[in-house]
Amino acid sequence: MEAKPKLLSILDGVSVVMLLIATGMVFFYAPVEAVMGLVQKVFYFHVAAGWVGMLSFLTAAIVGIILLRTGDRKWDIVGLASVELGLVFSFINVVTGSIWARPIWNTWWTWDPRLTTATIMILIYAAYLMLRSGIEDPDRRARFGAIYAILGFLSVPLTFFSARLFRGIHPVVIGSNQPGAEGQFDMTPLMLQTFFFSLITFTVIFVDLLWHRVRLGRLQDRVEQLKLKLNV
Repeated sequence: MEAKPKLLSILDGVSVVMLLIATGMVFFYAPVEAVMGLVQKVFYFHVAAGWVGMLSFLTAAIVGIILLRTGDRKWDIVGLASVELGLVFSFINVVTGSIWARPIWNTWWTWDPRLTTATIMILIYAAYLMLRSGIEDPDRRARFGAIYAILGFLSVPLTFFSARLFRGIHPVVIGSNQPGAEGQFDMTPLMLQTFFFSLITFTVIFVDLLWHRVRLGRLQDRVEQLKLKLNV
């Protein structure tokens, strides 16, 4: 097994420290929102997780294009890792959103346009994993996975802009709020600082986890290649 890069070890430490700082800022630095109270603090990690989920799917689409242009299967490892992380962070986004929604909307779930499109997006990428599991040939699997990741990315901007395009109760975080949104609020300077630090923190964590997952993917690919040689 290849040695762990020193930079990755440093990134591990930076990720942990930033997450601790972000958590401290959420609970002790950012003020309690006047109307929603403590439950509003879920907002910081809720949005950050959603951002990283979409960033992960964007990464998968970009490396998918590179793979189709170059034919280099190393990009397939990055694409798979990105989709897996995107699903994890998108699921965290949905769960934390439900926790926030329960006292604000008086329900854990409602088929609001943002929630509906987010669910569709998650199902699309879950199907990506199912597609890959049904293809044995590594090169063919990589090509099909790349094409699917590119086409699947169409669901990401639809999810992002759904609160702006369709009337619903989900608030718009950045920019003008959606009329009729339940749970909207104006961020104070301390809230904004906490919000952007949380976004940066989750982005750093994404890079760290992606690097780890790609290293693991390389080992899995080597094992698969050895199995194919033995079966020939």
